[in-house]
Amino acid sequence: MSPETDGIALWRRVADDIRSAIHDGSITAALPPETDLASRFGVNRHTVRRAIAALAAEGLVRAERGRGTFVNAAKPRIVYPIGARTRFSESMVKQSLEPSGRLIRAERVTADATMAELLDCRPGAALHRLESLAVVEGVPLSRSVSHFSAERFPGIIDAYAETGSITEALKREGLSDYRRRQTRLTAERVSMKDAALLSCPSDAIVLISRAVDEDLEGCPVQVIRTKFLADRMELVLENTTTPQAADRWRNAVANVMAK
Repeated sequence: MSPETDGIALWRRVADDIRSAIHDGSITAALPPETDLASRFGVNRHTVRRAIAALAAEGLVRAERGRGTFVNAAKPRIVYPIGARTRFSESMVKQSLEPSGRLIRAERVTADATMAELLDCRPGAALHRLESLAVVEGVPLSRSVSHFSAERFPGIIDAYAETGSITEALKREGLSDYRRRQTRLTAERVSMKDAALLSCPSDAIVLISRAVDEDLEGCPVQVIRTKFLADRMELVLENTTTPQAADRWRNAVANVMAK
């Protein structure tokens, strides 16, 4: 391994390479001894140990005293259906999973031309911008950025901070039901900022959902952009999504994986 890290710690690079070897089947049962790994990557054993500790924290490997470090069986992806009535928390509960939402950042912004068109408001109108992290069973799965009309939903930020659910926050703001107007799906490699928030490798793939929700009268409620970790989530496109949209998503994932 080159000593040049490009801003990425050596132990993280070692962890990423070991993880990739596990995912592609090069390592299937037990990791090579630390001395072998240190020689292979051109690092010291302390660096290897830190990399293995990070993989163990992810649940990818386990250390057995006196025997070595072994690969854990892969966990199945969590299923998330996307359709006319998309509800993250409700979907997780139906799978007997415990979801929670964490507020990362919130601010008041003004609508640019694109956001004004999507939310059916005037350019310059006050919006609430809400960044959140979706967590299931203590594991981060996705990061979202939502925009709401500040005039229509003045208390949405406090409501979300208290409930950890967009659906419950909207109920507190007087909206009992809403539906998905459209969803656009793409894919890309995770950014360093999102990798830190999602506790994932630096070469992970994220599936990106850009969506608009509306109330039952057809008025826009929120614009939401979500990045889902591809190795932890399986997005199921229900029959409200066109075959063309499903094809675009599959092609986008294939293109990113091929790079």
